[in-house]
Amino acid sequence: MSAMFLIQFLIVLVCILLGARAGGIGLGVFGGIGLIILAFVFGLVPTSPPIDVMLMIMAVVSAAAAMQAAGGLDYMIKIATKILRKNPKYITFVAPAVTYIFTFLAGTGHVAYSVLPVIAEVSRHNGVRPERPLSMAVIASQFAIVASPIAAAVVAVVAFLEPQNITLGSVLGVTIPSTILGLALACVFVNKMGKELKDDPHYQKLLQDPEYVKENHADINLDEMEVTPTAKTSVALFLFGALLVVIMGTFPSLRPVFDGKTLGMAHTIEMVMLAVGALIILTCKPDNHAITKGSVFHAGMRAVIAVFGVAWMGDTLMHGHLVEVKTAVSGLVETAPWAFAFALFVLSVLVNSQGATVATLFPIGIALGIPAPILIGTFVAVNGYFFIPNYGPIIASIDFDSTGTTRIGKFIFNHSFMLPGLLSMAFSLGFGLLFANILL
Repeated sequence: MSAMFLIQFLIVLVCILLGARAGGIGLGVFGGIGLIILAFVFGLVPTSPPIDVMLMIMAVVSAAAAMQAAGGLDYMIKIATKILRKNPKYITFVAPAVTYIFTFLAGTGHVAYSVLPVIAEVSRHNGVRPERPLSMAVIASQFAIVASPIAAAVVAVVAFLEPQNITLGSVLGVTIPSTILGLALACVFVNKMGKELKDDPHYQKLLQDPEYVKENHADINLDEMEVTPTAKTSVALFLFGALLVVIMGTFPSLRPVFDGKTLGMAHTIEMVMLAVGALIILTCKPDNHAITKGSVFHAGMRAVIAVFGVAWMGDTLMHGHLVEVKTAVSGLVETAPWAFAFALFVLSVLVNSQGATVATLFPIGIALGIPAPILIGTFVAVNGYFFIPNYGPIIASIDFDSTGTTRIGKFIFNHSFMLPGLLSMAFSLGFGLLFANILL
């Protein structure tokens, strides 16, 4: 890597650190400072802002905020409480299972947005440190990409390896069990990560603030919570929307075709969730002011601003050095073929795309004669998004966690997703290579 890239990369990290320490919308607006430096000082051409990611968050948040105003979120919390009270620690296992299934069926990890606020609230009301289930839920939504039969990265791998008689079934036969077992094993360790909420000094300090307690209903009595008919209706509509998104992702033929191209999942998610928000407002008639005053709406809008600044800044940096990054990682593979998994991981961190990582490195791996079992066994390494905390669901989950346990640390890389991500990666790689050698 050139000295110029390293200097610019350091500037990006400093902006992320300052934004995280500022809190609120700081993570996003400090990304603006980084963008100004990259564009005006170093002459990097700004890429397009991550509009679809921002709009997906806004659409999901609109529906979730309407559901909250109609009493639906409280109702979901009450249902979950009945399940979790005996063993509330299970949410660290249940939450990633849900997001994994969503991504597996829809082919995109962004469907996790719809359940993140629910995971955060259920955890807090049950005294479970939200950092645990939220971090694993986000990691699971990423890792499920390599197990989804409709994900672009999986389709690309099959296309590259088809001449070697590798089928979609061959790839999924390795990636599905390896990621499920790897994530499950990681959950065992993450379930003990950090202090319990009752022992967390930061959260206990927040509870001393009357405004915080009032806004987040920290004193709510779940046993006496009144469930209205509109609350049940709002939940049914919201879950129907989430299910519809999954079905649309599973069966692309259900989506309209324009100029020979099927409507993308980003626009599908946006349309469906906006419509769900409208249906909730029409049928449940929640207070319009309550919708925008709720905690879900506030957290969601903070997430939008954060994605706007941080993701745009990171993408601008990587796009400006894309050739250099690809050349460096490609050179690593050519020098040490055994380091293919490491090369996949590094490039995925830098380009933030499983599909782009596969398209860049798999042809090189094939040209070097790396056996198909190794290529498939290390496929999961394309999920390096978590390493730098600028991925949409990561930022969103930080904002949805009102306890402050899910966060970016003082040194940026010591964030809430690092340990869950590394554990999941290590275990999934181990299982992946094992199953690949047995089955292929």
